[in-house]
Amino acid sequence: MGYDSSIKPHTPPQPAEGHPQLQPEPAVAVMTHASIPTITLPTASDYTSLTQAQRDAFDHWMKRADHAGTGDDYRHAMDNAAHTAGMAAPASHDIAVCDCLTEGCGCAAIFDAHEPGVVVTAPNAPDCNLSALQCPDCSHDHPRPITD
Repeated sequence: MGYDSSIKPHTPPQPAEGHPQLQPEPAVAVMTHASIPTITLPTASDYTSLTQAQRDAFDHWMKRADHAGTGDDYRHAMDNAAHTAGMAAPASHDIAVCDCLTEGCGCAAIFDAHEPGVVVTAPNAPDCNLSALQCPDCSHDHPRPITD
């Protein structure tokens, strides 16, 4: 049922002559102190579990981060990539996809690039920010560090 324009507002009766008109009490706002549930996002994700639309958006943000200048552009792109993957942005604002996705065992971990045990498998290209990294699990099981 939509708005009915035929409904007329109620007009309260007027007090009798010689009687004071009562004023309504002012409304008082009531605030409850109910706790707000906390949402905890995972600290890692799996690239292969993302939908194609999520992969496309994630890839877009990672490319933006790779070519971003210093400062907020990089952080903004990394935070958006993390959220697109359904994970919390780490304090480092730096995430990576395990290089084994295309160059090894097929691991598709998306992880904090500053976790202990991460191995750099290839340095960043000129004018780019992101190096190829192995997640801590893969770097423990089958490390492929850069060889000089």
